[in-house]
Amino acid sequence: MPRQLPPLNALRAFDAAGRLGSFSRAAEEMNVTHAAISRHVRGLEKRLGVQLFRIVPRGVELTEAGTRYLDEVRPAFDRIAEATEALTNKVEGLVTVSVEGTFAQKWLMPRLGGFYAAYPEIELRIDASSRLADIEHYEADLAIRYSYRTWPELKSDHIVRSTVFPVGAPSMVPEGGVPTEPKDLLNFRLLHEDRGEGWAQWFRTAGVPDATLPPVSGPLASLLAIEGALSGQGLALISYELIASDIEAGRLIRFSKVGLTFGDYSMLYLPESMRRKPVRAFRDWVLTDTQPLRS
Repeated sequence: MPRQLPPLNALRAFDAAGRLGSFSRAAEEMNVTHAAISRHVRGLEKRLGVQLFRIVPRGVELTEAGTRYLDEVRPAFDRIAEATEALTNKVEGLVTVSVEGTFAQKWLMPRLGGFYAAYPEIELRIDASSRLADIEHYEADLAIRYSYRTWPELKSDHIVRSTVFPVGAPSMVPEGGVPTEPKDLLNFRLLHEDRGEGWAQWFRTAGVPDATLPPVSGPLASLLAIEGALSGQGLALISYELIASDIEAGRLIRFSKVGLTFGDYSMLYLPESMRRKPVRAFRDWVLTDTQPLRS
């Protein structure tokens, strides 16, 4: 007896809309129109006799029945993808990566050419945002984040422990040379990403516990703090791992050897995401290329 299966395109539309929480984003992923996604979903709902989605202000969300159905349908698509990859021995497909903006610009983007050279069949979709994508609902396959906290519901790979140093442009160096005493940095304009707490903590670590901070510029996004330091606007506390190339090229110099460890960069994902070869390939590439940062 033949299997009574819904149309494959309808299931693909349902899977995409369920993962992304949006018919528009599902249409973009499948390279079809919003109307096509809506038509596929409505046809599937009619065939199954249940409502799979409800309209919400930010898009659509799965009903309880829709959630149960997606939990069964998505692993089936994963198995089809795995079987196809195993048969063809190709590593291809789309990988969506949510990346903290500074890491994306200063570390990831300059190195992506190497990844594409190794995996020309993989398409990367980079979401450079401070907002952590909802990995549990498949907004992204992986996320790279800088934080103190842990995510017990997700698998986490440590990329690097971030240590910040005071840095500035060569034009900021006074005639007498780079200051030798941490307290001398109080004579410079200080750029910051918070309200000065980072600098206050750095001065305490450097042995200046009662430092009265000069006027500070901020709060700035990390990328703006880096640009401000590069253009000679002041000194910034920046993760060395992100600006190593700027220091090696002489665009920035360290104004102190005293470093302060704030948090870690980690790669987050659902364990089942590793069943897909493209996702595994990207994860392994990141871990390999960041190995020097952990040495």
